[in-house]
Amino acid sequence: MRNLRSTTILAIRSEDERRAVVASDGQATLETTVIKSNTKKVYRLFGDKVLVGFAGATADCLALLDKFEGKLSKYDGRLRRSAVELTKEWRTDRVLRHLEAVLVAASEEGLLMISGAGDVLEPDEGVIGIGSGGPYALAAARAFLSVGGIPIVEVARRSLEIAAAIDIYTNDRISLEEVSW
Repeated sequence: MRNLRSTTILAIRSEDERRAVVASDGQATLETTVIKSNTKKVYRLFGDKVLVGFAGATADCLALLDKFEGKLSKYDGRLRRSAVELTKEWRTDRVLRHLEAVLVAASEEGLLMISGAGDVLEPDEGVIGIGSGGPYALAAARAFLSVGGIPIVEVARRSLEIAAAIDIYTNDRISLEEVSW
Protein backbone atom coordinates (compact mmCIF):
# COMPACT_ATOMS: atom_id res chain seq x y z
CA MET A 1 0.00 0.00 0.00
CA ARG A 2 1.36 3.43 -0.94
CA ASN A 3 1.98 6.08 1.68
CA LEU A 4 -0.30 9.05 2.32
CA ARG A 5 0.60 12.02 0.10
CA SER A 6 -0.38 15.47 -1.15
CA THR A 7 -0.89 18.52 0.97
CA THR A 8 -0.45 22.24 1.20
CA ILE A 9 2.05 23.83 3.55
CA LEU A 10 2.72 27.54 3.67
CA ALA A 11 5.42 29.18 5.79
CA ILE A 12 5.82 32.92 6.25
CA ARG A 13 8.44 34.77 8.27
CA SER A 14 8.30 38.47 9.08
CA GLU A 15 11.06 40.49 10.69
CA ASP A 16 8.64 43.40 11.10
CA GLU A 17 6.17 41.28 13.09
CA ARG A 18 8.99 39.33 14.74
CA ARG A 19 7.22 36.05 14.08
CA ALA A 20 6.94 33.13 11.72
CA VAL A 21 3.88 31.10 10.81
CA VAL A 22 3.56 27.64 9.32
CA ALA A 23 0.09 26.64 8.15
CA SER A 24 -1.27 23.47 6.57
CA ASP A 25 -4.46 21.97 5.34
CA GLY A 26 -5.69 18.81 7.04
CA GLN A 27 -6.28 16.45 4.14
CA ALA A 28 -4.45 13.15 3.76
CA THR A 29 -5.07 11.17 0.59
CA LEU A 30 -4.22 7.76 -0.77
CA GLU A 31 -4.12 8.14 -4.54
CA THR A 32 -7.55 9.71 -5.26
CA THR A 33 -9.25 8.89 -1.96
CA VAL A 34 -9.46 11.19 1.06
CA ILE A 35 -8.36 9.09 4.04
CA LYS A 36 -8.38 11.75 6.75
CA SER A 37 -9.55 15.35 6.89
CA ASN A 38 -7.68 16.70 9.92
CA THR A 39 -4.14 15.38 9.70
CA LYS A 40 -1.42 17.11 11.72
CA LYS A 41 1.36 18.32 9.41
CA VAL A 42 2.98 21.12 11.41
CA TYR A 43 5.14 20.41 14.47
CA ARG A 44 6.99 22.42 17.09
CA LEU A 45 10.58 21.36 17.77
CA PHE A 46 13.45 22.45 19.99
CA GLY A 47 11.41 23.77 22.89
CA ASP A 48 8.75 25.27 20.61
CA LYS A 49 11.32 27.59 18.99
CA VAL A 50 11.28 25.89 15.56
CA LEU A 51 8.22 25.16 13.43
CA VAL A 52 8.37 22.40 10.83
CA GLY A 53 5.78 21.46 8.21
CA PHE A 54 6.05 18.59 5.78
CA ALA A 55 4.82 17.29 2.45
CA GLY A 56 5.36 13.82 1.09
CA ALA A 57 5.04 10.31 2.37
CA THR A 58 3.83 10.59 5.97
CA ALA A 59 6.04 7.91 7.50
CA ASP A 60 9.06 9.36 5.70
CA CYS A 61 8.25 12.85 6.94
CA LEU A 62 7.88 11.70 10.54
CA ALA A 63 11.20 9.84 10.36
CA LEU A 64 12.87 13.01 9.07
CA LEU A 65 11.27 15.11 11.81
CA ASP A 66 12.93 12.86 14.38
CA LYS A 67 16.28 13.20 12.63
CA PHE A 68 15.90 16.98 12.33
CA GLU A 69 15.02 17.32 16.00
CA GLY A 70 18.20 15.41 16.82
CA LYS A 71 20.24 17.80 14.66
CA LEU A 72 18.62 20.82 16.33
CA SER A 73 19.57 19.40 19.73
CA LYS A 74 23.10 18.64 18.62
CA TYR A 75 23.64 22.10 17.11
CA ASP A 76 21.91 24.11 19.87
CA GLY A 77 18.87 25.05 17.76
CA ARG A 78 20.88 26.60 14.90
CA LEU A 79 18.43 26.18 12.05
CA ARG A 80 20.74 26.49 9.04
CA ARG A 81 23.47 24.29 10.45
CA SER A 82 20.93 21.64 11.53
CA ALA A 83 19.30 21.71 8.09
CA VAL A 84 22.60 21.32 6.26
CA GLU A 85 23.64 18.44 8.50
CA LEU A 86 20.25 16.77 7.99
CA THR A 87 20.49 17.00 4.20
CA LYS A 88 24.04 15.64 4.23
CA GLU A 89 22.86 12.61 6.19
CA TRP A 90 19.67 12.34 4.12
CA ARG A 91 21.63 12.16 0.87
CA THR A 92 24.35 9.79 2.02
CA ASP A 93 22.54 7.32 4.31
CA ARG A 94 21.45 4.18 2.44
CA VAL A 95 18.01 4.13 4.06
CA LEU A 96 17.32 7.86 4.39
CA ARG A 97 18.13 8.71 0.76
CA HIS A 98 15.00 6.81 -0.33
CA LEU A 99 12.67 8.89 1.83
CA GLU A 100 10.21 11.00 -0.15
CA ALA A 101 9.55 14.27 1.64
CA VAL A 102 10.07 18.01 1.69
CA LEU A 103 10.25 20.02 4.90
CA VAL A 104 9.85 23.70 5.67
CA ALA A 105 11.34 25.02 8.88
CA ALA A 106 10.93 28.43 10.47
CA SER A 107 12.49 30.07 13.51
CA GLU A 108 13.94 33.35 14.66
CA GLU A 109 17.02 32.49 12.58
CA GLY A 110 15.27 32.07 9.25
CA LEU A 111 12.90 30.22 6.95
CA LEU A 112 14.12 27.18 4.98
CA MET A 113 12.90 24.57 2.54
CA ILE A 114 14.78 21.28 3.00
CA SER A 115 14.72 18.33 0.59
CA GLY A 116 16.34 14.97 0.06
CA ALA A 117 17.91 16.27 -3.13
CA GLY A 118 20.26 18.23 -0.88
CA ASP A 119 18.37 21.51 -1.08
CA VAL A 120 18.49 23.94 1.82
CA LEU A 121 16.85 27.01 0.33
CA GLU A 122 15.96 30.31 1.96
CA PRO A 123 13.44 32.37 -0.02
CA ASP A 124 14.07 36.04 -0.80
CA GLU A 125 10.55 37.14 0.13
CA GLY A 126 10.18 35.23 3.41
CA VAL A 127 7.44 32.89 2.17
CA ILE A 128 7.50 29.25 1.00
CA GLY A 129 4.73 26.98 -0.28
CA ILE A 130 5.17 23.23 -0.71
CA GLY A 131 2.95 20.29 -1.59
CA SER A 132 0.38 19.96 -4.33
CA GLY A 133 -1.36 23.20 -3.31
CA GLY A 134 1.86 24.97 -2.41
CA PRO A 135 2.14 27.05 -5.60
CA TYR A 136 -1.44 28.33 -5.20
CA ALA A 137 -0.93 29.25 -1.54
CA LEU A 138 2.42 30.83 -2.36
CA ALA A 139 0.94 32.99 -5.14
CA ALA A 140 -1.91 34.12 -2.89
CA ALA A 141 0.47 34.89 -0.01
CA ARG A 142 2.76 36.93 -2.24
CA ALA A 143 -0.22 38.93 -3.47
CA PHE A 144 -1.48 39.60 0.08
CA LEU A 145 2.01 40.48 1.29
CA SER A 146 2.54 42.92 -1.60
CA VAL A 147 -0.52 44.89 -0.47
CA GLY A 148 0.81 45.15 3.08
CA GLY A 149 -0.99 45.80 6.32
CA ILE A 150 -2.29 42.25 6.75
CA PRO A 151 -0.78 40.24 9.64
CA ILE A 152 1.07 37.15 8.41
CA VAL A 153 -1.24 34.87 10.41
CA GLU A 154 -4.17 36.20 8.39
CA VAL A 155 -2.17 36.02 5.15
CA ALA A 156 -1.44 32.34 5.82
CA ARG A 157 -5.05 31.51 6.64
CA ARG A 158 -6.48 33.32 3.57
CA SER A 159 -3.84 31.84 1.28
CA LEU A 160 -4.63 28.28 2.41
CA GLU A 161 -8.33 28.96 1.85
CA ILE A 162 -7.55 30.00 -1.73
CA ALA A 163 -5.42 26.89 -2.30
CA ALA A 164 -8.24 24.72 -0.90
CA ALA A 165 -10.63 26.20 -3.45
CA ILE A 166 -8.25 25.29 -6.31
CA ASP A 167 -6.30 22.12 -5.42
CA ILE A 168 -8.24 18.85 -5.07
CA TYR A 169 -5.66 17.51 -2.59
CA THR A 170 -6.11 20.47 -0.22
CA ASN A 171 -9.02 20.99 2.16
CA ASP A 172 -10.11 23.95 4.26
CA ARG A 173 -9.36 22.44 7.67
CA ILE A 174 -6.44 24.73 8.31
CA SER A 175 -4.03 24.34 11.18
CA LEU A 176 -1.63 27.11 11.95
CA GLU A 177 1.31 27.41 14.33
CA GLU A 178 3.36 30.50 15.03
CA VAL A 179 6.57 31.32 16.81
CA SER A 180 7.55 34.80 18.01
CA TRP A 181 10.86 36.28 19.10
